[in-house]
Amino acid sequence: MSPVSRIGVDTGGTFTDFVHATPDGLRVEKRRSTPADPSVAILEGVASLSAGHGTPDVVHGSTVATNAVLERKGARVALVATAGFEDVLRIGRQTRPALYDIQVPAPRPLVDPALTFGVIERLDADGRVIEPVDAADLDRLVVALRPLSIDIVAVCLLHAYANPAHEQQVASRLRAEGLMVCASHEVLPEYREYERWSTTVLNAYVTPLMDRYLGALERELRGRRLSIMQSNGGSISAGAARAQAVRTVLSGPAAGVVGARAVAHAAGFPRVISFDMGGTSTDVCLIDGAASMTAVSAIGDFPLRVPVIDIHTVGAGGGSIATVDAGGALRVGPESAGARPGPACYGEGTSLTVTDANLLLGRLDADLFLGGRMSLDVSRARAAAEPLARTLKLSVAALAEGVIRVANANMERAIRVVSVERGHDPRRFALLAFGGAGGMHAADLARALEIGTVVVPRHAGVLSALGMLVADVTRDYSASVLRPSRSIDRKTVDAVFASLTKPAAADLSAEGFSGRRQTIERLVDVRYVGQAYEITVPWTPGFERDFHTRHQRTFGYSNAERPTEVVNVRVRASGLVDKPRFPRVTPRRHRVSRPAGKRTSRATAGRGLPVIRWEALSPGAFGSGPVVIAGAEATVVVPATDRFHVDGFGNVILTIARGRR
Repeated sequence: MSPVSRIGVDTGGTFTDFVHATPDGLRVEKRRSTPADPSVAILEGVASLSAGHGTPDVVHGSTVATNAVLERKGARVALVATAGFEDVLRIGRQTRPALYDIQVPAPRPLVDPALTFGVIERLDADGRVIEPVDAADLDRLVVALRPLSIDIVAVCLLHAYANPAHEQQVASRLRAEGLMVCASHEVLPEYREYERWSTTVLNAYVTPLMDRYLGALERELRGRRLSIMQSNGGSISAGAARAQAVRTVLSGPAAGVVGARAVAHAAGFPRVISFDMGGTSTDVCLIDGAASMTAVSAIGDFPLRVPVIDIHTVGAGGGSIATVDAGGALRVGPESAGARPGPACYGEGTSLTVTDANLLLGRLDADLFLGGRMSLDVSRARAAAEPLARTLKLSVAALAEGVIRVANANMERAIRVVSVERGHDPRRFALLAFGGAGGMHAADLARALEIGTVVVPRHAGVLSALGMLVADVTRDYSASVLRPSRSIDRKTVDAVFASLTKPAAADLSAEGFSGRRQTIERLVDVRYVGQAYEITVPWTPGFERDFHTRHQRTFGYSNAERPTEVVNVRVRASGLVDKPRFPRVTPRRHRVSRPAGKRTSRATAGRGLPVIRWEALSPGAFGSGPVVIAGAEATVVVPATDRFHVDGFGNVILTIARGRR
């Protein structure tokens, strides 16, 4: 697991990013994504970086599972449920996305009602058998499934979290018939039938697709070890990802958070808000020493209950398209130009995007995009802007400024969701901006949120790919206990933990980790009696005190006299990988001289902004705006009111002047 033998690959909506750790440092590359077949760009980039460096292993962040759900292009799934409970997924929680909309359409289920079957069996809430599986009914089920041309069967029986025996019996029979099966006790052995079944069906929906995709990619990689990034911030082997594909749905954004934390920690910023602005979307996460985690999330309309990094995503990226709505208001996103055709200035698209607006305002250099490897078409961006400008009766410059302001407003709200709405003051954090476009918008966002410091990492444009190289191999395990805290039998809970830590250690050993390269973290989900949600805290003698403290910080109140209960126990097992080091040079302070000639070309008015090449900035360099710092992977815009310096790692640090937006 040496860092010199791995390549991190992040497939994004517009670009596919690569980072290769070598004895001489980090080698990076960006390529246009190939949405029709993501593996094309992946294999080309891996081959390019591998030339002369042997056959490095690959850690990959995949959007295949996410896109399959959002685009409804997953497997043909049959659902087997306890007889009488076939409609649990269709009924759901009766939550309404629009409270006063009496015509809100119901979400289209992932399982066709005609492919939902009941099997006679019944357990009580403690897992005791009330009615055994009816063998004749199971035979009838097999006969009914045979002619249906299904890809996979999701088996979700009542109270299987407490006793998986009936699910095991049904799953074994179906597998003996040659069917691919996904059983809920294998995916999520926790109470709450709706969320458990939804997560299991999601896993079934994406598993065949991921199985084919990863199998084909492994064959094309010709013997290289392939690992897949998970939503929890750790990686797993491709084989494990095939069985638990639903755990990869936020792999790219999660890797970005892991990379952001590593860079921030090295640079001396333990408290940051990560701000990842890519081509299609923007992902934000609060990192207070460690990244915020949650076990409650969703993909589209479907609940997902597995541990994930608490990332909030909005449809505002460099490729987000500007439109005018029916009321005559300017909107930006969530529709994106993607990799093809891309922003207008890339040479193929015709729609105005955020990237086009930045170019028209002189915030991008047309000749230095991607370090000069790609030129931007200013006249094409202007042509895309003119129809909208006429519709809104604005100049092209005013329209471009409006596009930037609307996009910034969307991203500012996202940052407030993970900070203010979680009980954190954003002014106590630095804003760590990455993604190809993050550095262009970070200063404006920081000023709006009264954040004083912005950190733009040296490898900002490929930080998610870098994060895959610093992420440990991580597996999550859980079980429901539902016991009052004050009368809980610690020996009983420890026995449950032991039943989880044993397979956890075995799984890590199978991944190649043993002894000190294994870490096991024990956690519990705790709530006040009567609540419908939990907070996860470490399993220590003071777990109740920790719960009250976190409840106070998150919701603004707590009550130490109110009884609590332990709902679930969790084990987080990690295999510690050898991580690439971030080389540091002792900074030598020197002022950056203003470039005499080079300025961004501005298609609207004025002379544009001075341009400094990032590669020309050595540690210790400092200066003030307005200036554009153009790098091979990302661009930084320093407004006139702000100052910047380069630290020993090559990161650009902005000091934001307080004032009006």
